Amino acid sequence: MTGPADGPAVVCVDGGQGGEVAGTWSASLEWLVRRLAPRFPQLRFGEVKYRVKSWRKLDWCVEDARAAVRVLAAPRAVLVGFSMGGAVATQAADEPGVETVVGLAPWLPDRLPLDALHGRRLRVLHGTLDRWLPGIPGVSPAGSRAAFERARALGVEGEYTLIPGALHGIAVRAHWGRAFPLPRAAAWARLVGEELTRLQAG
Repeated sequence: MTGPADGPAVVCVDGGQGGEVAGTWSASLEWLVRRLAPRFPQLRFGEVKYRVKSWRKLDWCVEDARAAVRVLAAPRAVLVGFSMGGAVATQAADEPGVETVVGLAPWLPDRLPLDALHGRRLRVLHGTLDRWLPGIPGVSPAGSRAAFERARALGVEGEYTLIPGALHGIAVRAHWGRAFPLPRAAAWARLVGEELTRLQAG
């Protein structure tokens, strides 16, 4: 957690994989928080570390995200979900206080229900160069766009933005541990910052 002990909160949820492995900290979310927290000193940032970070245990990941929202106990909150974390965030969106879900290159398969977004705002950000390649994780922008349109059909308000030239992810972790930005990272940060400005302004 980063920031003051009370006030609005930003709950960050990481991506996952097929294999059932222990949760880790996200380089993309870590870099994003490091970049944005000084700009929003009134906001509290919390990052979820899953027990198991796998879409085969998606229900566990959702439980972990819900637990984080409850621990922070913020009167108002934004869920920021990267990749599989986008799916997790949409399922935990009905927690009290959650106002907005921000999906960063979110994995939102057709079978995923979006009912928990009722009464919330959905902002989806996706890189135009994001795609799955052998050995390289990725999520097609067409998939997140289709899910966004499904949410809109349910009456969910929101906005969908493509980031030209952006890949899947905002940062990578160097072998010595520090997160370093990928191309277009500043654009991701600027757009997420727009949503945090909305949260901070009330």
